[in-house]
Amino acid sequence: MNYAAPLWLPGGNLQTIWPALYARRGLAVQARYRRERWTTPDGDFLDVDWLDEAAPAPGAARLAPSPEGADSSRGDHAFPPGRPLLVLFHGLEGSSRSHYAQAFAAFAHERGLAYAVPHFRGCSGELNRAPRAYHSGDHEEIGWILNRLRAQHRGPLIAAGVSLGGNALMRWAAEAGGEAGRSADAVAAVCSPVDLAAGSVAIGRGFNRLIYTGMFLRSMKPKAMAKLKQHPGLFDGDRLMAARDLYEFDDIFTAPVHGFRNADDYYARASAKAHLARIRIPALVLNALNDPFVPAGSLPAPHEVAPCVTLWHPREGGHVGFPQGRIPGHARTMPEAVGGWLLRAAR
Repeated sequence: MNYAAPLWLPGGNLQTIWPALYARRGLAVQARYRRERWTTPDGDFLDVDWLDEAAPAPGAARLAPSPEGADSSRGDHAFPPGRPLLVLFHGLEGSSRSHYAQAFAAFAHERGLAYAVPHFRGCSGELNRAPRAYHSGDHEEIGWILNRLRAQHRGPLIAAGVSLGGNALMRWAAEAGGEAGRSADAVAAVCSPVDLAAGSVAIGRGFNRLIYTGMFLRSMKPKAMAKLKQHPGLFDGDRLMAARDLYEFDDIFTAPVHGFRNADDYYARASAKAHLARIRIPALVLNALNDPFVPAGSLPAPHEVAPCVTLWHPREGGHVGFPQGRIPGHARTMPEAVGGWLLRAAR
């Protein structure tokens, strides 16, 4: 990926924050999604938003889910044979409304692709029911989603994961090994902390701790406490409310709720970096060297990945930023580069 940041937006933090808040994303798709609710194997639910080509003009929202407990997938998305399906797995506390999801939607619309954003549990605007949430190594959930999408789609299936979603997607590709091609033709991880321990340290320091940690905890703590109300005794609520960084949050909530001993065990077992050599389908791992969340020294080297894994390490771009153009700029460069790579790799 050949990328150079605009002169008016220097540094990894500005290249992270500005695109998320102000950059143009392309197609106005906020009201152009159609939602399906899927019942999970454990009796919970997750919501999948599809780019709705027949949607009304922006302003007529179509994000209402199906009635509670219902599984609204009835094969409605039987696209013409051969039409590729692009699946996006969002990042920590993301959704189909995240800036990068909207930019990928614009890319899909312009290329004539089907486009789906499965929400991790609790991220679609409604708290899920089970005594669990989602995590960076949730490769079983990724596999179930991709298998279900493959079963209802006739054509190439490509998948991109952003940040947390990318790490989980690479963990799935590694675990699936030679069988991964049954579910996806090519995959990509964008700005993913494939070494979770290194990412945790980075986001817990200095400016990152002040800005990003606080932003995430303001969203994650209330959701965790609502989960505790659903399932009393699931974790120590007083300790969680006192957590000051993501490491403490993961140690109190994410790790034990999802079967890990503690945060260190979670980071060690969920990180994708040590498993990239096991991937057997075309895979792209993109990380900017100035990403404030992902230290450059933690990124995989060519000798640590399988021959089918491509590494892109541009010097600039920030965390899921890659802004381009004159003020206010746009966030289309990364989706076009990644989406184009996926389409070529899936041929």
